[in-house]
Amino acid sequence: MIAHIQEEDLDEVTAIYNYYIQNTAATFEEDVVSTSDILHRINNIKEAGLPWLVAKDQSRTIGYAYASLWNSRSAYRNTVEISIYLKHDIISHGWGTALYTMLFEQLKGLPKHTAIAVITLPNQASIALHEKFGMQKVGHFKQVGFKFNQWFDVGYWQVIL
Repeated sequence: MIAHIQEEDLDEVTAIYNYYIQNTAATFEEDVVSTSDILHRINNIKEAGLPWLVAKDQSRTIGYAYASLWNSRSAYRNTVEISIYLKHDIISHGWGTALYTMLFEQLKGLPKHTAIAVITLPNQASIALHEKFGMQKVGHFKQVGFKFNQWFDVGYWQVIL
């Protein structure tokens, strides 16, 4: 089931994200976040009129996807950045596709024109998911993120909604 995030999802969403902070370079955050940090982020996204969705397997929250403002400058108001995170042991079960299907449907109903995704490289699974939704690579920055004592490249994918 895909649904809008609710308060009861906070602990599991926080745990999912903290796994990626502590164990991967998928995010360049290095310090774990609290549920109040996540709640603050969710509220900012909701105030911007953008969706934050969760995937639930029975009563368990197993992933989430959301759109956030790309940039605070007014001319960027119709561009969003999309993000997705799944429990690390749930990858490749169709949940990413389900989340993004609903996210893209909701974005197309908003006055948004462009969606951008930022992917730490290498990450073939994430690239495949984004390209499945028509996103194309439009940029590549070399060695811009330093985490776990190594440099990482970042790619940018874009789709016109």
